[in-house]
Amino acid sequence: MAKKTLTVTLYLSELLYDVQNKTYLTGRSRQTGNNHEEVAHMQANEDEENENQILRSLGNAFANLKTKLSEYIEESGTTATNKLLSKNGTIQLALVMPSNFNQATSETISAALHQYLVNTAIGDWFTITNKNDATDYVTLAAANLEELREAVNKRVRPTRTTVA
Repeated sequence: MAKKTLTVTLYLSELLYDVQNKTYLTGRSRQTGNNHEEVAHMQANEDEENENQILRSLGNAFANLKTKLSEYIEESGTTATNKLLSKNGTIQLALVMPSNFNQATSETISAALHQYLVNTAIGDWFTITNKNDATDYVTLAAANLEELREAVNKRVRPTRTTVA
């Protein structure tokens, strides 16, 4: 049977924006009027040290994701690097799926990959800046991983061929 390759491209600028936006909104919702400094620290911004930390977390989450999806990934490379990802770059995952893979789940897979990376990065960020909310994002990332597993395991029903 022929295999299908599903290639998912994620833009780091979009992932960074989501992390920054969600940490901003979380910080704003935790504002009491007396905790300005705490709120400011939990809100990731575009400062180099903040972006570097988030990019490192995204890189680690992506590497972890590749391990979780390894049965669907065929890579021939024998080298690896820990070089920091570029905020203007992309990360790409080519999943080799069985021929009866249900392509209707392609967008779900892309969205779940995106959300897993974002929630994992926020969990890492909040482990440093806001421990009270860190566990919530780690839990969300685990739910994204389950959604991803469900989507990659969807198959289409076989059709009977007619004999002439």
